[in-house]
Amino acid sequence: MKFRKRPVVIEAIQWTGANVDEVLGFILAKGMARRSGQNSLIIETLEGSMLASRGDWIIKGVNGEFYPCKPDIFDKTYDSVAHVE
Repeated sequence: MKFRKRPVVIEAIQWTGANVDEVLGFILAKGMARRSGQNSLIIETLEGSMLASRGDWIIKGVNGEFYPCKPDIFDKTYDSVAHVE
């Protein structure tokens, strides 16, 4: 059998290393993320702590959870949307 992933619109922000306040504001609950050195963040996910490196995308999932995603995987998985109803 083959399956196709359902189209889901997500919110995401790319961690640049210089936008820590913006990323923490996106996550809202600051206890869910913390800086780990100059180039990485630790994101508290449903599966435990995950390291987000500079360039990774931080995704807000369909249940309000957050997790990091490598840029190459993000580019293969998501398309930008201009406006969502």
